[in-house]
Amino acid sequence: MVDLHQEFQNSRFFHEARIDRRSADALAGIAVGLAADGKINQQEAEFLKNWIETHLIHLEDPVVNILYRRLASMLNDGVLDADESVELLGLLHQFTGLPVGAATMSYAPTSLPFDTPAPELSLPNRVFLFTGVMSYGPRKECESLIVERGGLIGSSVSKKVHYLVVGNIGNEQWLHSSYGLKIKKAVELRENGIPIAIIGEDHWSKVLFG
Repeated sequence: MVDLHQEFQNSRFFHEARIDRRSADALAGIAVGLAADGKINQQEAEFLKNWIETHLIHLEDPVVNILYRRLASMLNDGVLDADESVELLGLLHQFTGLPVGAATMSYAPTSLPFDTPAPELSLPNRVFLFTGVMSYGPRKECESLIVERGGLIGSSVSKKVHYLVVGNIGNEQWLHSSYGLKIKKAVELRENGIPIAIIGEDHWSKVLFG
């Protein structure tokens, strides 16, 4: 029997590396298109996941694999919630290299208003809230680490929150991003004497993992 697949591989019309590069370029274009309106909905997330599974799941590219694993984790329960939508949008901006808010940016990004010096973290019975995209992994996994250690997870920025943790990925553009609203509100509370600390993922992970 003729091995058609092998024939195609040996043919000058078929070259796997070229196809992979073409698919990777197509993924970048899709990501740009999905992120163009500044939000990602359930249907778009499912389309992206299915497209990667169909065209790129065989790749060993670590960047594509990270994007796919995060996306699969977000859709594992069948629902892309509001926080996951924001996180996915940040991932797509990071993947494509586009600055968050590029279409509307009219002034230079402002430095993140982390507490200086970084505060000591106490986990038991302390309320944590995450914003931005975490380098460690999906936000739900980060929240589980807190809960396992006796901490609590807040639903929104309020007087009840003790620590707002800002993810490492894309945080230099916080002022122009949707998750920047949480940071702004936390800053307002802090300036009004509410003991809420704004910390980076690096400080958070150092306390948890040493």
